[in-house]
Amino acid sequence: MRFTSEQRLDDGVLEREFLLGDIPGILWTPEAASACDPVPLILLGHPTLGLGRMYPRLLDRARYSAAQGFATATVELPGCGVRPALPALDEARADLRRAMQAGGPVTDGMIDALVLPLVDQAVPEWQSALDACLALPEIGGPVAYSGGVISIGIRLAVVEPRIVAAGLFAGSLVPRVMFDEARRVTIPLHVLLQWDDEGNDRQASLDLFDAFGSEEKSLNANMGGHTGVPQHAGEAAAQFFTRHLKPSGPSVP
Repeated sequence: MRFTSEQRLDDGVLEREFLLGDIPGILWTPEAASACDPVPLILLGHPTLGLGRMYPRLLDRARYSAAQGFATATVELPGCGVRPALPALDEARADLRRAMQAGGPVTDGMIDALVLPLVDQAVPEWQSALDACLALPEIGGPVAYSGGVISIGIRLAVVEPRIVAAGLFAGSLVPRVMFDEARRVTIPLHVLLQWDDEGNDRQASLDLFDAFGSEEKSLNANMGGHTGVPQHAGEAAAQFFTRHLKPSGPSVP
């Protein structure tokens, strides 16, 4: 991890941009984080729109998490933002867009071509970012994953033992093979579902939630479209992360 910029925000949060090899990322740490008082970490997932476009929303999530005493980190996804394009993913995305605009069926093959290569490449990159973050003296774990492409979250929950809890956003297209992986997920889950999300198959989201093997899993469903997530849904997610990343801390009402 090589830091390329650093700034202290007005609320005391330290924001550092970094490169992990040639992969850009951002790390936010609370003002109080230090080697003497290391903090837990939340990996901030995001959709395939690029860090540049997602930055305002990621920053809001990072500030909110810092106020709860958590560091947060994110990395650019393969083929997104300033990273080199991946022609196969671009073609799969274009095929899906054409099918949806024409009102035609979205086939399993289209979903697999779009999502599975992204998951296969992105998950090891997230694990490398986790290695680098946990090597910093001010970050001590435990670790959670929050949001983004739900299939990436599922794979990370299966293969990465350092992640102890995950908050997932329902709504991205999910390959059928990921349902099998979901059955292997055992960590606590908090899943957010917008009931009227225009780009989401609600029943598929409910089926996926049912498939998760976790003994502790909660579904926070709210009326409204994709961008209409109510503030109290974010507060419920914060309570979930506090419960699992700070189990010895004060109870959350």
